[in-house]
Amino acid sequence: MIKQHMRILAVQNRMGIGDMIIFLPFILAISKKFNVPVSILVKENSKAIQFLKYNPALDEIITLDRDNTTRDGLHDGIIGSYKLAKSLKKYNFDKIFIFNSSLRFNLIARTAGIKNIYQYPLFQKKNQHIINAAKKFIKKELDLEVESDPKILVNDQLIKNSESKYKINNGEKNILLGIGGSGPTKRIPAKTFIDFMDLVSQKHMCKFFLATGKNIEEQKILYEILNTKYKNKCYALDDLSLNEILPIIKNCNISICNDSSFSHLSSGLGVNTIVLMADTPLLYGNYSPRMFPIMPDGENIVTHNTLGKDRINSNKIYEQFNKILD
Repeated sequence: MIKQHMRILAVQNRMGIGDMIIFLPFILAISKKFNVPVSILVKENSKAIQFLKYNPALDEIITLDRDNTTRDGLHDGIIGSYKLAKSLKKYNFDKIFIFNSSLRFNLIARTAGIKNIYQYPLFQKKNQHIINAAKKFIKKELDLEVESDPKILVNDQLIKNSESKYKINNGEKNILLGIGGSGPTKRIPAKTFIDFMDLVSQKHMCKFFLATGKNIEEQKILYEILNTKYKNKCYALDDLSLNEILPIIKNCNISICNDSSFSHLSSGLGVNTIVLMADTPLLYGNYSPRMFPIMPDGENIVTHNTLGKDRINSNKIYEQFNKILD
């Protein structure tokens, strides 16, 4: 009879790509500790299925269908919790690590028949530091010191294919410009990026890869950049899937990104990333050793409602660019 390996589930219920990447080192530490791949329960908008599928330390990627706004997801409410517990029970998980303080997930784990439950202290969500809470949790439960240094893996052949397709070579600086953002206060004006392109093009031959979403305001920034003299040096990535974009980013020398999913992805892929911090807490732009935050002129710290997108200085971006590549 073949012995089945231990089955472990990690629950990361926050929204978005950035938070998924922030929690990645702590989830991978669990896998390393027990020497088995770990399954994860995550929301669809974490895009984990797209950018984590090449990581052998991860097993099943299970979708948590909860909507914080409409409350009409498959797993919302009491009935939804029961459905989730019933679904998880089929996996026969031996252990579960819950990266939140919710009683709901504790009860779901118990209903799913998972014997060993590890979780943040219950009812302590208020003012919870996203990184420090995860560090304390893993230290307490597994006696591990985990550094906040996420790493995303990409298939080597896809990297080579992108290098060939876009004629990426060492004679040019291949620069990712993450010009999109999830909210209007995060989106740095096109002029700031264009001014940086002016500065860097005086010294280097460059290719610029423009990463953004399909939001109307993001598209306006994209078109403004494409309607400059740099049009033929730019490659818009908005029509590509995340799977197609990741190997392109991996081929870049450096990234300059708004605080967006692309700043998290870029640094996770091992690319030094200048993060333009206009209106979110600084920890989202400096948690990785490959992140180099730029704050608005006149600010020593940045947080929600700093409203600094018009005070990001292109000269400071260029200075940091030179420091990184010199």
